[in-house]
Order: sequence, then structure tokens, then C-alpha cells
Amino acid sequence: MNEILDSLYNRKSVREFTDREISAEDKACILRAAAEAPTAGCQQLYTIIDVTDQKIKDALIDTCDHQPFIGSGKMVLVFCADCKKWYDAFLDTGCEPRNPGLGDLFLAISDANIAAQNSVVAAESLGIGSCYIGDIMENCEEQRKLLKLPEYVFPAAMLVFGYPTESQKKRQKPERAPMDVIVSENAYPEMNSEYREKLFAYKAQARSYEDFMRAFCNRKYNSDFSKEMTRSVREYTKDFDN
Repeated sequence: MNEILDSLYNRKSVREFTDREISAEDKACILRAAAEAPTAGCQQLYTIIDVTDQKIKDALIDTCDHQPFIGSGKMVLVFCADCKKWYDAFLDTGCEPRNPGLGDLFLAISDANIAAQNSVVAAESLGIGSCYIGDIMENCEEQRKLLKLPEYVFPAAMLVFGYPTESQKKRQKPERAPMDVIVSENAYPEMNSEYREKLFAYKAQARSYEDFMRAFCNRKYNSDFSKEMTRSVREYTKDFDN
């Protein structure tokens, strides 16, 4: 197995970091890797916010579902889907652009997340761990004020980076679903109850499949933070209603 595949197969989220700082050189490599990612029409429909102010990091702990390790991250990057900069450039040059729509937003979110994943792979190659923070999509009003996000800009992903502690290095990577229920040839599979149980039952471990599903539904899907994320995304996307 080559080094890239080995890194991709074994990478896991890191939520505890050592005190070691990320060098300016390594940080530049990670950001360059993000910028070199595939992008729709070579537009790079994203803006990366490099959060270096500790006060902002600490505020993000609260606005992103109270996760203290955000504050100890040695590098915190917010990848924003940015439909504003091209739109404004069109206006600057006398074009008559339509207002950005949801299709533009979804394309920009894809661009932003591809760039984010490139940064994750680059960091991993340097021995630097990372963790995605999906909660950056929550608390729309607070995030907008905190990061000074204008209309047509959406925080698609946040990443916290740092060197993993020994306990994090030794932590077992969570198991992934069997390939034969993840990959479907040519069309979406016909998912009956038996298929779905095969897809998710491995997560139950010592519990029954039914008990796991009920607990996970209550803890995640029906949780307050999940409802807040839905509300926040709806609020963000009001900018894109034409």
C-alpha cells in the first residue's frame, strides 16, 4: 500500500492536541494544498478564514455546541462557501448578473468542502491531526457577527488542527460500513429494512440494532443542536432566495 492510501485509510479525528505549535512553513503547505483542490470552473468558490485570535477561538467553543478543544487548536480554519466575490466582481465590471441562487450555493459548498479535505490530507501527511466541526453551520446570527460574514457567504466547514496526543494516536478509528452496502452500481439501491440493518447494525456493538437506533435518533437526529442547525441553514439560505 502506498503512503497516500495508508494515510487516507488510517486517518481519524483528533480532539486532543499537544502544546507543539504548527510551523509557519507547515501552515503554508496546508493552505496551499487547500487552494490546489479541484474546483468548479476553476472559480475557487470559497474563502478561508484563518482564525488566529484566541478570543474568537474561545467564542467558537460556545457557538459550535460547546466543544472546548476548539480553543486549544493550533490552527483553526473556517471554509466559507463564497458566492459574493464573483457576484460583486460582475457588478464591478458592468455585467448584469442574476442574484446568487441555491444552485450557486450548493456548488460553492462543494468547492469549500473539497478544499477543506485537501487541507486535512496535507496536514495528516505532516503528522498534524484535524477534526471537522459541522456545528459551524449553527447559530447563524452569532457566527455572522463573529466572523463578519456578509450576504451570499456561508460557513460550510470548520477544521481544528494540532499535533495529536499519544492517547489520540492510540485511539481506535471508528469502524466504517461494509463496502457492499456503501457502493451501488449504476443506480440508487432498493433499501429495504434488511438492507438498512446491514448498513447500520455494526454500529450497535453490544446493544441490539433497535436499541442503538432509538438512542442515536434521540441523541443526534432529534437533538436541540440538530434542530438549531436546520433553522440556521434556513436562515443563511434566505440570502439566496430569488
